[in-house]
Amino acid sequence: MKKIAIVLFDDVEVLDFAGPFEVFSITGKRKIGEPYEVFTVAEKDTVAARNQLIVKPTYTFANCPTPNIFLIPGGGGYHADGKPFGSRKEMHNPVMLEWIKQQNANVELVLSVCTGALILAKAGLLHGLEATTHFLAVDSLREIAPETKISPEKRFVDNGKIVLSAGVSAGIDMSFHVVEKLQGKEVALESARYMQYDYWR
Repeated sequence: MKKIAIVLFDDVEVLDFAGPFEVFSITGKRKIGEPYEVFTVAEKDTVAARNQLIVKPTYTFANCPTPNIFLIPGGGGYHADGKPFGSRKEMHNPVMLEWIKQQNANVELVLSVCTGALILAKAGLLHGLEATTHFLAVDSLREIAPETKISPEKRFVDNGKIVLSAGVSAGIDMSFHVVEKLQGKEVALESARYMQYDYWR
């Protein structure tokens, strides 16, 4: 059973992580397909997501089992005083970046949703690849990752090991794409039917 770690941090966008969590969690639980072990992980043991949704991650970076796949969601921006929050803060967090680099050496897939791409870029994972992100973060990603081909018109981009989606709800489509990539179209469609989600592929 593949382990999927979904990374959380303060001011993370709720649907960025909850949408993929739902897709991967229900896959393989009905007629066909293999289930995943899906869990959340964060630097600390309590996270305040956007709009003050309080979440208790399953693990912290200190005790997280080694995943086969990890996902970095987005969310955040800048306060009126210019101080960053959410992904804009985490992309400068050495603890976050080091955890990503360590996991990247061992995992099968690395996923990002929305401005999670900024964090992957800061970790040095997008050099020479193609990427997408939230349409309001395209210029920031271009600045951070000048050697990355940015495709803002794409709902998700698959580089093989690293798969990225555009903003918020696009992470759900990317997650179904990953299920299809790993287990085939019928498994992805069965999961989408259960969620009553119109899987656009």
